[in-house]
Amino acid sequence: MGFGGISMWQLLIILLIVLLIFGTKRLKSVGGDLGGALKSFRTAMDTNDEGEDGAEDTSAEPSPRLEAEEPDAEFAEQKDKAQSSET
Repeated sequence: MGFGGISMWQLLIILLIVLLIFGTKRLKSVGGDLGGALKSFRTAMDTNDEGEDGAEDTSAEPSPRLEAEEPDAEFAEQKDKAQSSET
């Protein structure tokens, strides 16, 4: 019995079919991309862990734009259009 009820022969047949469909060059690039994604994920997780070890977390501070409580220009234009269409 192999991985999850799949025997070794079935895994080899699946691997052969995948090789025939995608080819070795594409599989090599997919493997490299997957490895790069895992490396960046690990780096991000390590950086996140370092932030919890006593380094100051700046994400908890509200942004200056939110403190001003001023609507952005697009929202103000939409509000003006809605008021003018009601009258």
